Order: sequence, then structure tokens, then C-alpha cells
Amino acid sequence: MSGLIGKKIGMTSIYDANGKNIPCTVIEAGPCVVTQVRSKEKEGYEAIQLAFDEKKVKHTTKAEQGHFKKAGITPKKVVAEFTRFEPGHQKQFGDILLVDIFLEGEFIDVVGVSKGKGFQGVVKRHNFAGVGEATHGQHNRLRAPGSVGASSWPSRVMKGLRMAGRMGGEKVKVLNLQVLKILVEKNLILVKGAIPGHNGSYVKIERWK
Repeated sequence: MSGLIGKKIGMTSIYDANGKNIPCTVIEAGPCVVTQVRSKEKEGYEAIQLAFDEKKVKHTTKAEQGHFKKAGITPKKVVAEFTRFEPGHQKQFGDILLVDIFLEGEFIDVVGVSKGKGFQGVVKRHNFAGVGEATHGQHNRLRAPGSVGASSWPSRVMKGLRMAGRMGGEKVKVLNLQVLKILVEKNLILVKGAIPGHNGSYVKIERWK
């Protein structure tokens, strides 16, 4: 199998064999259950749908309840599809995947939604330097965006211009994160560096090969 659904627990650090302190992120990966197997004959493409984390029945729609009942499992909070497979790893309805599908030392990709920063100015959002120094009467221009367009032409703000606006809350994929440690009994995986999202957010973990 090429990946799992996980939950970001938080960040910590561990020491390697040389005594170097390495920052890492702790992810609760699995157990994930196979809820659907897509095929080229029926859906036009091959994929495996996984579900993760328990959900109360009263918070589950009738359609979702029927979908999970078909797979013979209780309702889950998160569902995601994985399209990359390894030879000889075909899965069936109800199969459970654990964190031991990964190996210490290999590299993975992590997909998540970045933290929302709200409405931000150009200095924080785009690393602008501001208009100038606090001299010559510029008392309120330190973090201003400057000119945004000409007058006679085009007489409007061009689409795509970097301006103030909503920042964060976007889908982000971080590539080639090394697996430092796997705790199979606790379904935890420690990856080197940071991953997108707040603590408790859900992420997709994929092999990058």
C-alpha cells in the first residue's frame, strides 16, 4: 500500500546516533480500514479508499452509514483515496492497515491543510518591505503596499497582483520527509521536520517513490 491517513499530534525532538538533536513531528497513522476498492472496469481508474478515526453514528448521514455498513465497519471521520500501489498489495473490503507499512529511514510525502492566518497585509503575506523609512512625513506608510496600478491604462487593478488578503488554510504537500522512528504499538510515526496543519488536523501520508 502507498499510504495512510493520519492525525498530527504535535512536534518534539529526538537524538540520533551521533547525539544530534533532530526536530520531528509525531503523527498518529492508522489503523485505517479499506472502505472501497475502485477498478478500471467499474469506475475507470484504480484506487483504494481508506477511512480513519471513529465517528458517532448520530453525526453520520444515512448515506455515509450505508457506505460504512457495506464495508462492515463503524462510521469514520475521514475518508481518502490512494491511487499508487505496490505489486502484490491488493486490498479487500474491511482490511486494516497499520503504521508498520512504513519503514524507518524511508522518505514520505505529507499532505495537509495549512494553518489559517486570517486577513493579513502584504508585509506578512508576501514579505514586502514597506514603502520607506519613517521620515519626510511618511508617518503611516511603513507597511503599505505602494502603487497597485496606473491611471490611464489599464485603469484597473490587474488580476493576480500581490495584495493584502486571506492567508493560510490551503492544501499543502511537503515532499521527502524522512521517517525517523515508528512506534507500532501506539500507531505513531515520527517524521523529520514540520508538516502543515494544526495539532489534531488530519493528513495524508504517501510514499514518494
